[in-house]
This record gives sequence, C-alpha cells and structure tokens, in this order.
Amino acid sequence: MSDFHIASYWGKQKNNAVRCGLCPHRCNIGDNCVGLCGVRTNIKGELRATGYGHVCAIALDPIEKKPLYMFKPGKKILSIGGYGCNLHCPFCQNSSISMEYKKAHGHNSEFPKEVITPQIVKDIAQKTVDDGNVGVAYTYNEPLIGFEFLLDCAKEIRKIGLVNALVTNLYINEKPLAELLPYIDAINVDIKGYYGKIYNKVGGTLEEVKRRVEQAVEVCHVEVTTLIIPEENENDIEDIAKWISAIDPNIPYHLSRFFPRYHYSDRKPTTHEAMYRHEKIAKRYLKNVFLGNM
Repeated sequence: MSDFHIASYWGKQKNNAVRCGLCPHRCNIGDNCVGLCGVRTNIKGELRATGYGHVCAIALDPIEKKPLYMFKPGKKILSIGGYGCNLHCPFCQNSSISMEYKKAHGHNSEFPKEVITPQIVKDIAQKTVDDGNVGVAYTYNEPLIGFEFLLDCAKEIRKIGLVNALVTNLYINEKPLAELLPYIDAINVDIKGYYGKIYNKVGGTLEEVKRRVEQAVEVCHVEVTTLIIPEENENDIEDIAKWISAIDPNIPYHLSRFFPRYHYSDRKPTTHEAMYRHEKIAKRYLKNVFLGNM
C-alpha cells in the first residue's frame, strides 16, 4: 500500500530527480533515493510517501504525557507514531524509531511489513472513547514527515468528533502546515534552543520553526517543550521564554530533563538543581511553566 502512495508537495527536476517541498530542507532526491527524513522516496520520477501507514506503536496515554498540560487535562489520548525524522539530533531521546529504524529492522527492509489505514486508526480511537479517549496524538517520531497519512487520519478523526494533537519539531513549510492546521486542535512543539548553534547541529533553522509556531497559535492550542541539555542549550532558556511571552505569556512551557541517549550516551543527565533554576528563570516571563522527566 505505502509504496504506491503519491506524496504531496513536490516537483519534477532534471534527470528524473524530484524536489520535495514539505519541509525547509527542500530535498533534491534522485531516482530510487530517499529524502533526508527517510520516508519520502523517489520511485521512477515520482515522490512516494513510503512511510504511509507504517506505525511503530499505538497506545492510550494520559494526555499530560505528550506533554499537553492545559488541553483537556485529566483525559487520555490515543498515541500513534511511525519512523524517521527531518532533524538529526545527536541527543535524540527516541533514536531507535527516528533514525535507527533500518538497523533495528534489518537492512533489507526500511520498515516492518505491517501497515494500517486511517480507517483503522479511526476505529481504534472510537472504540477507546469509553476508556476516556478524546482523540489521536501523532507522536513518538516526527509526525509531519508522514504528512499524507497524518492528514488522512486527522480528517477521519474529525468526522467522529474527536480531537487531533501533534507532538512535533514543527519543521515544515508554510503551505503544508496551512493545509493541515484546520484539522489540528493542539500542538506541543519541541524548541531545541534559541541560537543558531544548536539548530545547525541538528540540521535545521530556528527562524523557520518560530514562524510556524506563530502560524499555529492563530489556529489551535500550542504548548512548547525544550529538552535542557547540559553544556548545549542551558543559556538559551531565558531567551526562549522571552520569545514565547512576546507571543502570549499564557502559552505553557515544558522544561524536560535530558538523559544520556544516542550520540550523547556519554553525557550526564541534567541535574535537578539545574531544572529548578531554569524553571525559576522561565517563570519570570511565563505564567505556566512545567518540569518533565523528573
């Protein structure tokens, strides 16, 4: 099913290449090659959403776990996720599904063979309403790289009166986000840091993310998360809080504690002392600051 799903937002280039227009990378993808995200593939001069329907996990979680603390608190939400990411964070806390899924499942297969449809997602969501489910959260990996599956699922979920939530780096272009936002009720966006250094390291541009946050807050509920990484972004927290406050001081800001993972497996976790210190700083500018992974 997924190999034949034509992707959105792309154009033909010379020599059978294609240019993807989903995110700011705008990958130029040669024939039989894949974009930086790992899930958008040029097959004979057509860009295919080859990750369509490949889901790594489905779970009914407390909505606060996303984290969304000020959107339907106390409720549960069906969480689904796939594979791949369009940023490459050396400190990634979910690298086995975002960047190392090929290694995990064998070099001869990019994804596990099982796929699901948006109809199946809708059916599972509806069946779990009696268990407290209010909708679907697209999470675990970067959901926006699976734009086509995400949009199809979100439309199905809206048909049955449930909500859609994104947990995302929000590294996407303006037009695709504008198409998606009418079906999205809540977003938690991961801001890596405030200065160019950390976004250069992960392969992105902060200004693009900031513009998309400003775009999203006009349409849906938004919360922000920053993973506090010792010796990486601790000096950025105050400026992130100032920037959020300039948009709306009521936007919830989550400060998440780093643990050694992926290429940063030799680093030390963020100390509790540092977490409380940054919480105090952020509260100078924002009314709703929360600590996570404590």
